[in-house]
Amino acid sequence: MTTERATNQAPRTLNLESGFTLIELLIVMSIMLILMALAVPQMLKLKKHADETSAAQTIRTIGQAETMYNSSYNGYACPLAALGGDPKSGAPSATSAQVLDPVLAATGQKSGYTFTITCGTKVTINNQDVYNSYEVTGVPQSVGKTGDNGYCSDENNIVKIDPTGATNCTQSLQ
Repeated sequence: MTTERATNQAPRTLNLESGFTLIELLIVMSIMLILMALAVPQMLKLKKHADETSAAQTIRTIGQAETMYNSSYNGYACPLAALGGDPKSGAPSATSAQVLDPVLAATGQKSGYTFTITCGTKVTINNQDVYNSYEVTGVPQSVGKTGDNGYCSDENNIVKIDPTGATNCTQSLQ
């Protein structure tokens, strides 16, 4: 015995819509916001740490450039711009030694820090000013954002830090 269905019923149409519902989108956006709230502060902390590491290395690099300048010109460079210079502009000189990145030497800025050289004692030899010492400092452009520490070094090339972000460097860098 077979049963037959009525054939006069209207065929059912499936009402499948493609896409996401508003609730699904809101849930996904909420999850993304939570993840960003956790990740962004950590990324900023890593960026600040990278800027501080770069600043300490830049202080060392400027110290090495000063040592090379001293061996060539029997004194230390003052100001910072004297260590730079464009290699395409001709031979190195006391005012354009070409031993440091020209952009760093011209602007004094790199990775959220500002670098300066403070001249030490000046003597005049053969009508030329010669500096017997210097101090190079690097301070954050925005304390707490681009860095927490200030960095200093002198002709001895020992990098010291100031945990307040200034130039009163008393603690040795480990």
